[in-house]
Amino acid sequence: MQRVTNCIVIDQDHILLLKKPSRGWYAIPGGKMEQGETIKESAIREYWEETALTPNNPTLAGVFTFSIYHQEELENEWMMFTFITDSYQGQLTEHCDEGELEWVPIKQLHQLPMAEGDHKIFEHILTSKATVFGAFSYTNEFQLIDYRIN
Repeated sequence: MQRVTNCIVIDQDHILLLKKPSRGWYAIPGGKMEQGETIKESAIREYWEETALTPNNPTLAGVFTFSIYHQEELENEWMMFTFITDSYQGQLTEHCDEGELEWVPIKQLHQLPMAEGDHKIFEHILTSKATVFGAFSYTNEFQLIDYRIN
């Protein structure tokens, strides 16, 4: 099972998102954990690699499992650890190899193209102080089949 981390950085009611070129969907900056890293170290490193910003003291906001199915057969599975902070240091990079970086008003998140489950993750993380746990099932074309959040 692949492990990935990401971090939601909030600044003046905006969140820095990455618009991926493959689908034009927005995503939280992050990526794969490296051997021996803690999930927090991974989230900070991945965020810095994509944005040149270093999140300050991010806290764990959500833990999610994702299962990808092709004709009812499990094709891929990964865990995602999502952190959140409203403090960072550094200057935003002008170029990101992963896509376009954009500060998006929180009020507009629901209008952006992204994986359907990501909308649900934002909805819960941004309205709860407790750590959110969830499981999402998708087709290999990234159509949401089912989800649970608690």
